Amino acid sequence: MTPRRALPLLALLPGPARAQAAFPDRPIRFIVPFAAGGNSDVTARLFGARIAARLGQPVVVENRSGATGAIGTEAVIRARPDGYTLLIGSPGSIVNGPLLMANPRYNTMTDLVPVALLGQVPMMIIVRPQIPVRNLAELVAYSRSRPEGVSIGTSGVGGANHLPLELFKAATGANILHVPFRGGGSTLSDFLAGNVDGLLIELPTVLEIYREGRGRILGVSAAARSPQVPQVPTFIEQGIEGYLASSFVGLFAPAGTPEPVLATLQVALAEAAADPDVAARLLSFGATAPMPAELTTPGFRALLEGEFTKARRAIAIAGLRPE
Repeated sequence: MTPRRALPLLALLPGPARAQAAFPDRPIRFIVPFAAGGNSDVTARLFGARIAARLGQPVVVENRSGATGAIGTEAVIRARPDGYTLLIGSPGSIVNGPLLMANPRYNTMTDLVPVALLGQVPMMIIVRPQIPVRNLAELVAYSRSRPEGVSIGTSGVGGANHLPLELFKAATGANILHVPFRGGGSTLSDFLAGNVDGLLIELPTVLEIYREGRGRILGVSAAARSPQVPQVPTFIEQGIEGYLASSFVGLFAPAGTPEPVLATLQVALAEAAADPDVAARLLSFGATAPMPAELTTPGFRALLEGEFTKARRAIAIAGLRPE
């Protein structure tokens, strides 16, 4: 048999056998179901570059935004389960979106395999410098004094920061007009142009804007102050009891992806997460690195189950109805 004839026979081998024999032997795609510039996008590019060096193949980050992350998520679910098309998932596309759909387009816990958590970041409220408030109590009072309220943008209906905004409104009675955008990154231009008064968004997305004085962070929704903005108090410190909201970023594969492929990815991701440079980069934009157990499928799945429980409770408190 000549080498020329051997190649087609190799192609006839079962998918898992080929993947186990050669993975990866071509570029890997990370599908980010949101616009460029957001937390998911930044984290995807950080880990993609690191594991590319370890796996010996490029990792291409592709942004496919729309429908609160559903378009990019569905593209990965429909992809061949061979490890070459992977999803960068976050609460909006993985948890909140499906729960707020009257007819969910997918079930993330059965249609996808959680490969590894990549990081978590706190959310915060930032307002334009022209808004005359310096803390959350002043924001609430200011919003109540205006018939039109205060406009706060998020990444979209059902997105990672939509439910926290609804919980903030329910907890404080603030007169907030929700302005949904298409992805965290796409909110920034309207915010900077003055088309919305503020944003409830992940800290990394607006950290530079804050440092440049083009926005004022009023509170961070974490248990402790962020080392990146230590002067900003948490929501809890400002009297909003138990208010915690963070956004995870994780890697997902289509259901049916072979275990050896998942293991190869997890080893590379664990090595990247343990790299001091990666930890420093995550810290630089306010993110926390994953724990070792969260870099495994069982550990990441347990975290997701907790997120679903919290989201269902938040939907009930906010009185939201699937649409």
